[in-house]
Amino acid sequence: MADEALFLLLHNEMVAGLYRAAEQGEGENGRCTTKLESMGFRVGQGLIERFTKDTARFKDELDIMKFICKDFWTTVFKKQIDNLRTNHQGIYVLQDNKFRLLTQMSAGKQYLEHAPKYLAFTCGLIRGGLSNLGIKSIVTAEVSSMPASTTHSCNECVQEDD
Repeated sequence: MADEALFLLLHNEMVAGLYRAAEQGEGENGRCTTKLESMGFRVGQGLIERFTKDTARFKDELDIMKFICKDFWTTVFKKQIDNLRTNHQGIYVLQDNKFRLLTQMSAGKQYLEHAPKYLAFTCGLIRGGLSNLGIKSIVTAEVSSMPASTTHSCNECVQEDD
């Protein structure tokens, strides 16, 4: 429980610190999102490497996405993804109805415009994990109502066979 609180505080402080620096002229707001996504990418690479060292090789892209939704998401956010959908052509939609990084914000519409900056790290986390599993992807997130989050992953499977 304490590690979860520390992660939430660290994440909030990373977001606030980057945007505060941008407001003081040390960077641009657009670059803050990119920087958060890059940080998440590196963390995702490291976590996937650690989590999959003792697991069997995945059969296909769908197995990888199921692993991300169940094991990876549970380890990082203490719950599974609520919904995983796919069109079986490389587009996956992951839905979390009580996304931990947004639950501290009000459930009203007034903070909806601030939600994307709190999702950038998570987009990088997923993209980094997929990258380490051999899948190049574009990951985007959207919030239509707080604290629900929908993450879209457009994957180009480049998994190498041994």
